[in-house]
Amino acid sequence: MIMYPKEHLILTLDDLDYESAIESVERFYNHVDIFRVGIDLFISAGPKIVGSINEKGKKVFLDLKFNDIPTSVTKAIMNAAKIGAYLISIHTSVGLVNMKSCVDNVKERCLKENIQKPKIVGVTVLTSMSQTTLKEELGVRRSIPSQVTQLAQLGEKAGIDGVVVPAHEVFNVRKHCGKNFLIAALIRPSWVPPDDKQTAITPKQAIKAGADYLILGRTFLRKDNPVDLIELISVEILSC
Repeated sequence: MIMYPKEHLILTLDDLDYESAIESVERFYNHVDIFRVGIDLFISAGPKIVGSINEKGKKVFLDLKFNDIPTSVTKAIMNAAKIGAYLISIHTSVGLVNMKSCVDNVKERCLKENIQKPKIVGVTVLTSMSQTTLKEELGVRRSIPSQVTQLAQLGEKAGIDGVVVPAHEVFNVRKHCGKNFLIAALIRPSWVPPDDKQTAITPKQAIKAGADYLILGRTFLRKDNPVDLIELISVEILSC
């Protein structure tokens, strides 16, 4: 299925209050279809932010990175689905059995309650994490690429819809996971300076590597001309 540039883009609304977030949705209405609501905006604005974005005709990536026992995560996902979340993130580090239990229970409950099933995406390795942190502090012996691939494959086996990965790992994950497995990656256009996301790559590189969704991070809205920048990104996507 052919996707238009705006269907690939997920714009992060963190660092904003409720009113500013809605203003941003209106401002980028013609350029972005999915807006990311992270923990800081969700805590400050509450569940109404999801419904308000839906009322504008846009989708929400509720990126709260659920990480708990299957019963708790299932309940959280169902509550997120009821308020209108389109994409919902969980941590793949909970393991295969826990992820599969969540997926199966959510499918069953959505069918029973006649609720649109949200797409569940797994967080693999946080984009700010270094190899030193992974190995020396967390005791994981794999390299970051190997760990990302391992967790992505676990997620696919468990039946989640896709993963959120460091952008440089998109190609490797796509190689090891099926073509229908969704991949979202944080990207950084060539004109945007580095921030705490150490592994971001350009839109064109990410799409060519196999990404379905490109996440524009929290620093994007701080730019002087973000609408112009999104138009440049859209042109870059079209050139792939």
